[in-house]
Amino acid sequence: MRPDTPAENVVDHTAEAARLERTAGLYPEDAEALLLQAAAHLELADARPAATALYDRLLSAQDTLENAPLVRALKASNLWEYDHEAEARAIIDGVRATAPRDPAPWVIVAESLESHDELEAAHDTFTEAVTLLLTDVAEPPYATHPVLFGRHRVRRMLGLPHDDWDARADTLHSSHSSSVSLDELHDPKRVWSLGSDNPAELEAEISRLQAELGAYREALSRPFPVAVLHWPADELQELLSAYPDLAAEYPSHDEHLATIESSLRELATSGTPNLGIVTGTVPSYEAFAASELSSPSDTTLLPQYATTLAARGRAVAWPPQRTSNCWCGQDQRYDACHGTP
Repeated sequence: MRPDTPAENVVDHTAEAARLERTAGLYPEDAEALLLQAAAHLELADARPAATALYDRLLSAQDTLENAPLVRALKASNLWEYDHEAEARAIIDGVRATAPRDPAPWVIVAESLESHDELEAAHDTFTEAVTLLLTDVAEPPYATHPVLFGRHRVRRMLGLPHDDWDARADTLHSSHSSSVSLDELHDPKRVWSLGSDNPAELEAEISRLQAELGAYREALSRPFPVAVLHWPADELQELLSAYPDLAAEYPSHDEHLATIESSLRELATSGTPNLGIVTGTVPSYEAFAASELSSPSDTTLLPQYATTLAARGRAVAWPPQRTSNCWCGQDQRYDACHGTP
């Protein structure tokens, strides 16, 4: 549902959304498809509240919608991207409960969970979808392929062994005469450092891999900060409860925060450019450890995990503006919190 926007064809997404809305008024029989495209353009323009308003406009007449679960799934995905997590989760639960027969809503909500490091929930969602849509189906319809491929990708991220659904995904992928196996495409290291979970971008990534060019150039062209790993208080407590061997690395949360700031100041003093902070979560760290065939208790994984998050574009530049909120998450200005010399 996301419009294709190649680099050589820069689009004014706000203007395009307005044009599509006007067209929807002229052709009400096509309004659903046109307004969904308009909402997608607004998301790409980072006008996410306006996109939500369009989704709500469609859902206000959901009795006439051809695909209400799809609209709700798109709304949930959009909401989560601008910090309406609780509402997004509630909508995702609702979409799963209605068990739509169209694969698109399943893919959207599962990939939304995956993109926010909810890998177990994403796996459960993909599994519900393949069980509902493909049990006793000899030849999976083309529209269901992203469900099988997405489930395969998440299972690789979780370090789970292949099962029958994974074998079916492998067979489907190889039937497309791809020179790159699905296991290689979904190698967790590659997914962590390069991949997007957007289906269109994933398809582009496959093409780049098949041609053996582009993917590594894309990674190298990104700003790649020297990133320091930050654990919020609740995540650090969960981490140490699950892996007490890491207690020597993190004696206390206050000391952890102080160490981050002092380390970054030392790096800045030494002339190291492009410094940043990445925030970890226990599920994503466990998935990373599984992809490395290692235990989360292994302290050598921590800097690798930070580097991987930075490569995925998760780093926040340090230092923040002195009058901005502190990077630590406290509701204080940086110059009154960790920005104090």
